[in-house]
Amino acid sequence: MSDRRSFLKFSVLTSALLASGKNLFAHSHGEPKITIPSSKDSPIVISTWDFGKAANAAAWEVLKRNGRALDAVETGVKIPEADPTNQSVGLGGRPDRDGHVTLDACIMDEKGNCGSVACLEHIVHPISVARNVMENTKHVMLVGEGALQFALANGFHKENLLTAKSEQEWKEWLKESKYEPHKNIENEPYRKGKDGKAGDKNNHDTIGMVALDANGDLSGACTTSGMAYKMRGRVGDSPIIGAGLFVDNEVGAATSTGVGEEVIRIVGSHLVVELMRQGLNPEQACKKAVERIAARSTPEKLKDTQVGFLALNKKGEFGGFALQTGFSFAVKNGNEEKVYEAKSLFN
Repeated sequence: MSDRRSFLKFSVLTSALLASGKNLFAHSHGEPKITIPSSKDSPIVISTWDFGKAANAAAWEVLKRNGRALDAVETGVKIPEADPTNQSVGLGGRPDRDGHVTLDACIMDEKGNCGSVACLEHIVHPISVARNVMENTKHVMLVGEGALQFALANGFHKENLLTAKSEQEWKEWLKESKYEPHKNIENEPYRKGKDGKAGDKNNHDTIGMVALDANGDLSGACTTSGMAYKMRGRVGDSPIIGAGLFVDNEVGAATSTGVGEEVIRIVGSHLVVELMRQGLNPEQACKKAVERIAARSTPEKLKDTQVGFLALNKKGEFGGFALQTGFSFAVKNGNEEKVYEAKSLFN
């Protein structure tokens, strides 16, 4: 009888709490409560590398006004695309071995819509062309001359993307014509050495950005000029949906940076999102993807190879992981604006 009375008392209490909007599963004693972001919670944007901080600031201007994550990521990555001092994204990017600056980009929204361009020349903002592909065609990807024709037909203008500095470095490279990617050189122009000068070995990089808006929707963007002095026509992971970027609005979003060939082989960003679907947090999912790459090779073969993954889940939790030390990522929300050093598999 006492058990029955206890049960009835619990039932009455439960009904009262539900009626008053209380959360029965909230932690007590000051422990944090995990909630799904809503219009009352801070949005968040994250992006690869230190220079993602400036890109995040632009994206945040959209997010803080309750703007759409898709608009935020496009706005954000356009900052490095238009920066001639960033020699790995957009204007000023290092050319292929024949002296052509070719750009790759993709974008994906909360509904699974996506657009992409590859080997696009003469256009400063390939991310905006990719969005036009997504919204104004029945295709996902346009490449090369066709992508340029499409861009020009949609109001974009041709510009010379090869700056004097990038052209000079390319001509110096031609003296030996040695194609040799290095790990973490993506970061060196933004991390001054002991002599106070920027690094001079930067030959590949990407900015990948994913965001969660006040409505709880996810979107992502990825853009790059690819590996410097690559073979004419080479395309990495950045414009490939599922490799350089993937968004699933039920689970989370992920992006990547580094040697794109390694990411393509495991369809990396899609893998990270699927691992989050299985219950892993963003950092754990990124680590598993990195381990997948490592399992296909040897530490010796990968010693000069860098790949980094960055992920954001539906709860607003974020994390990254890389093959080698040196991969950083930038975070901006209502509480912080910070650059983090990602953990790595190898030191």
